[in-house]
Amino acid sequence: MTAPDATSPAGPGTAPTSWRDSLAVYLQPRVLIVLFLGFASGLPLALSGSTLLVWMRESGVDLKTIGLFALVGTPYTLKFLWAPLVDAMHVPLFTRAFGRRRGWLLFSQLLLIAAILLLALTDPARSPFYVALGALLVATASSTQDIVVDAFRVESLPESEQAAGMASYVAAYRIGMLVSTAGALFIVSGFESTGITRTSAWMWGYVVMAAMVLIGTITALVATEPEQSLRAEAATQTQTALARVLHAAIGAFSEFLTRKDALAALAFVVLFKFTDAFSGTMTAPFVIDLGFSRNDYAAIVKGVGLAATLIGGFAGGFVARRYSLATSLWIGGVVQALANLSFSWLAFVGTSQWALAFAITCENFTSAIGTVIFVAYLSALCQNPLHTATQYALLTALAAVGRTYLSSGAGFVADTTGWPLFFVICMLVAIPSLVLLAWLQKRGHFDALGPVRV
Repeated sequence: MTAPDATSPAGPGTAPTSWRDSLAVYLQPRVLIVLFLGFASGLPLALSGSTLLVWMRESGVDLKTIGLFALVGTPYTLKFLWAPLVDAMHVPLFTRAFGRRRGWLLFSQLLLIAAILLLALTDPARSPFYVALGALLVATASSTQDIVVDAFRVESLPESEQAAGMASYVAAYRIGMLVSTAGALFIVSGFESTGITRTSAWMWGYVVMAAMVLIGTITALVATEPEQSLRAEAATQTQTALARVLHAAIGAFSEFLTRKDALAALAFVVLFKFTDAFSGTMTAPFVIDLGFSRNDYAAIVKGVGLAATLIGGFAGGFVARRYSLATSLWIGGVVQALANLSFSWLAFVGTSQWALAFAITCENFTSAIGTVIFVAYLSALCQNPLHTATQYALLTALAAVGRTYLSSGAGFVADTTGWPLFFVICMLVAIPSLVLLAWLQKRGHFDALGPVRV
């Protein structure tokens, strides 16, 4: 999944009247359930992404092959294809025992545990194909879980708790990512310090990550089926599964394509975060190649990076509230592109922890600003309550195209140009999205969406 970074406000008149009320809403059982599900959603992403890339680079896999591994994120791009199935189909035994949403949630989590364990048994140095297959299975199970969690969150929280629920979800999602990046790397280092081989250390590190998925499984067992899901299930009992799937899929796609400048808007969705995706694919190999240790990567890139991301999220929220949507997108698009130059500078500085911390802070802070504003834009595009889940899955899948397909050649570019010039190119690839932004703004696209709040 592209990681979520924005919150939606409660409706008029629902804002808490005191700081005690503001704090109490975060302790509501429904909000706490969403918090733990956010952790479950954030945990698997890096296991088929940046953490896996560190494992591969340490195993001696070349940069070109590592770049191509961005393709294992394909399920995050195509998840909209089976989002209607998750909405309409029942999982044998699971749906009857746990309900429509919880059944799918538990089913996807069990698949995820199995996929992570399979990936743990592979060896990047000997069998890159089986590593890719295992990573692909992890991404498929993870993206399916994301579809279910998004629907569960929206359906289970009343309007007065939506903002707190989304804020909790975002924070826990980031913590889950931190656990599967910095946490996983520290765990691998710990296993390696006991004297076992590096391959075995990585295997046991992934086994621990598979066990962490059980946090989400326990949460799903404790949770109750959302009332909205129960009503939807009752309302569609007379329809066949095929009819429900077709209604969800056709309605969502046709509603998009009939809008003015629909194709340009969808192209903008694909390209806006491409500058981040292109550089992000090579960040882990870049840091390792400069001579930083695995623990440096864990502590600085993921530890300092998390703090910068959270602060950048608040900054992005301020920008989105202060300026119009189009102006906010301009600010986010420009700063996230310029931040790539900090890595070009780092390539000349070399192995300096302070320089790495500065570059990572710049990149994560500006990326979070762009992501918050971008998520606000995606939310504004989903205006039909009949198709919100499928449409949002479509948009987030399109947003993952840059990370999955367009960035797959990043390793070839880095290998050809060298690191300083590579990150300059990462900045330049933002230009097409800014050109589309100017064209859509001139066509009145953003004005037609109405006021947007984060």
